[in-house]
Amino acid sequence: MNVRDKVVRAAVRLFAEKGFEATTVREIVEEAGVTKGGLYHYFESKDDLLFEIYTAMLRMQTRRMVTIAESDLPLPERLHAIVTDVVVTSIADLDAATVFFQSFPLLEKSKQVQVRAERRTYHERVRDLVAEGQRTGVFRDDVPADLVINYHYGAIHRLGMWYHADGSLSGEQVGEHFANLMLRSLRP
Repeated sequence: MNVRDKVVRAAVRLFAEKGFEATTVREIVEEAGVTKGGLYHYFESKDDLLFEIYTAMLRMQTRRMVTIAESDLPLPERLHAIVTDVVVTSIADLDAATVFFQSFPLLEKSKQVQVRAERRTYHERVRDLVAEGQRTGVFRDDVPADLVINYHYGAIHRLGMWYHADGSLSGEQVGEHFANLMLRSLRP
């Protein structure tokens, strides 16, 4: 693992465990086993490191979502796969997901704007799939597509508050349940 990845992994673990504000740069470099110079070679500040955690997860999940959305699968299967995937990938890196959802208000305002725009792009693409299904009669159309997305993704954003790897459900099982709940709520 290179220095940059070591720093990010250490920051994710410490931010999830202690919180962004309570974690010092010194603790990050000690945890990563690198020098301050190594950290500052890649990140100008602790805030930049937090921003990287946000954008890395969001970029990865967006790439995966677009691949599924543009596939030839029937619309309900695409939506099911997308919801399952975002849950599974969030649980697979639950510390990063926890940091992502709990520390957002601590980001510098200009970076919050950028993250919101990227997250909105993700949500709008998924919302467009719901709206397409509503227009074509595949999904019920009496609930606005925006409300469907906000409701379900709001629940997904809370995974870090209650999910535990040693619990009775795997990430894949939770993903399947979330996707099934969304699709059942959209049945005509």
